[in-house]
Amino acid sequence: MSSMTTRQSSHPGEYRFFVALIPPPDVQEAALQIIQELGDRFQTSTAKAPPHITLYPPFLWTDSDRLLETLTAIAQTQAPIDITLSGFAAFPPRVLYLHVEPAPGLMTLQTTLSQQLEQRLGIVDPVEQRRGFTPHLTVASRNVTRSTFRTAWSDLQPREFTASFRSDRLSLLRHNRRYWEVVEDIPLIA
Repeated sequence: MSSMTTRQSSHPGEYRFFVALIPPPDVQEAALQIIQELGDRFQTSTAKAPPHITLYPPFLWTDSDRLLETLTAIAQTQAPIDITLSGFAAFPPRVLYLHVEPAPGLMTLQTTLSQQLEQRLGIVDPVEQRRGFTPHLTVASRNVTRSTFRTAWSDLQPREFTASFRSDRLSLLRHNRRYWEVVEDIPLIA
């Protein structure tokens, strides 16, 4: 059974997972430079994970084999997706991010993933259902005060940033009690 809390589980064998698209190394490096710059200037940070586009937010789960089977079945029905990052955006008053264009393939993949995780495994995130999906790559979300947000946002907002890549895999990440690590890359092969 899944619980949507983001706290660590006290149940043996239950881990926090999330599903994401991870950009290629050059795009990761560009994002990491921005994250580092914001960290140096404003003492902000992000989750301890590689730069990524979250497709399904963190959830607790025990049966990683069943989860991987479900993700593989989903990935077999999805073609690789062209991703475009364009400029900066924000979720005031805490999150700054690289804007990801909501391409039809990306939106379809996220919807299919959410529906299948619910139907096959009973994994439901009520916050995600209420809020909807806004594709993004976070560059600051931790230690962001209102003042820091205003200053950093006024600096980032006029900047230009563009990158494009083809995403050909889902990445399953698991929290190891210190940071998020990729435990499996699942090819999109339709």
